[in-house]
Amino acid sequence: MNEVDVVVIGAGIHGAGVAQAAAAAGYSVLVIEKNDIGTGTSSKSSKLIHGGLRYLESYQFSLVRKSLKERAVLCRIAPELVKLQPFYIPVYKNTTRRSLHIRTGLILYALLGGLHKNNLFKRIRRNKTGKTDGLKQADLQHVYRYFDGQTNDQKLTEAVMRSAQQLGSQLVCRAIIHAMTKTESGYSITYTEENKECTVKAKVVVNASGPWVNEVHNLLLAPVNSLDIDLVQGTHIIIDVPAPSGIYYLEAQDQRAVFVMPYEFNGEKKTMVGTTEKLFLGKADDVKATDEEVDYLLNIYKTYFIPDTKQTTVKVIQQFAGLRVLPKDDGSMFSRPRDTILHWAIPGFLSLYGGKLTAYRSTSELVVQKIKPLLGKRQRIADTKQLYLSKE
Repeated sequence: MNEVDVVVIGAGIHGAGVAQAAAAAGYSVLVIEKNDIGTGTSSKSSKLIHGGLRYLESYQFSLVRKSLKERAVLCRIAPELVKLQPFYIPVYKNTTRRSLHIRTGLILYALLGGLHKNNLFKRIRRNKTGKTDGLKQADLQHVYRYFDGQTNDQKLTEAVMRSAQQLGSQLVCRAIIHAMTKTESGYSITYTEENKECTVKAKVVVNASGPWVNEVHNLLLAPVNSLDIDLVQGTHIIIDVPAPSGIYYLEAQDQRAVFVMPYEFNGEKKTMVGTTEKLFLGKADDVKATDEEVDYLLNIYKTYFIPDTKQTTVKVIQQFAGLRVLPKDDGSMFSRPRDTILHWAIPGFLSLYGGKLTAYRSTSELVVQKIKPLLGKRQRIADTKQLYLSKE
């Protein structure tokens, strides 16, 4: 029987991050993943490493400050995987968020980022982006440019997991957990890997399964305190259009923020549009993009980049949907907190609810601080702020 300090359930970005942080702190770790590394929600994000400019509207200032700080860390330790890109915010005659609103938000964004040069913005000539990418010029009043990060979310997750393994973490993929039993010293977990039944003992379990978080609780042979959540579906489409020169931050007809951005598809630079926000009911394994969402995103692209006088067919070459975990609330999905909630489902079993790709590293360090009293002190062997993450 294998024995470890920590079992992590899920090899998405947070599972990989927790494995890396725990191993760096000197603990023995086993990660159990039912599919492959980073193939769930962590491969279906908007691929952005950003502070979350739009979260300023819901007053999530600490989340924005933390995310900007983490963006700087990732740009430094993963330069092959996280790169700053220009973001363009066009303001039109009928745009709800007026120029003063945008400018105020960008000033606050820069202040929360410590006025670092990478967090500054400028107003550019309104026809400059139009000549490059075909942005609609009619009724265009201003265009603001600032910088945020873009990544390949799955490759970033794989890089973090490789780092965790180099620090001593073990990983089993395509493994199915059958039961988890509370014991006097922690937990006994039974799972199947390659048709072979295995058992591992752990002092602590970290549930980093993303939208499957409460489904995992059903495997516990003990009463569990699960949080009430909403699963929110976000769909992206890839269209057969050459990639734009930067990322466009656009206001949809329902006033939501939607991005149009470069995306590498089969070795070619194409355009990605996303995302939607739709309440999802059902099992997380069953999520898929709907025709309604695809049409919604296509219409936004056409509104901003294809004039009414120009009849152009835009071909969707790929579509995918992922799930966000948000606290259950009767209010709008936009205004709900986006930071991770660390919750003891039962003693010694810590579940992660929600969270941002950008803040995975700092969240993982918080998890280690949370579980440390149950594990005792170890000799730290590395600092995740200094561990280089390579593309391959």
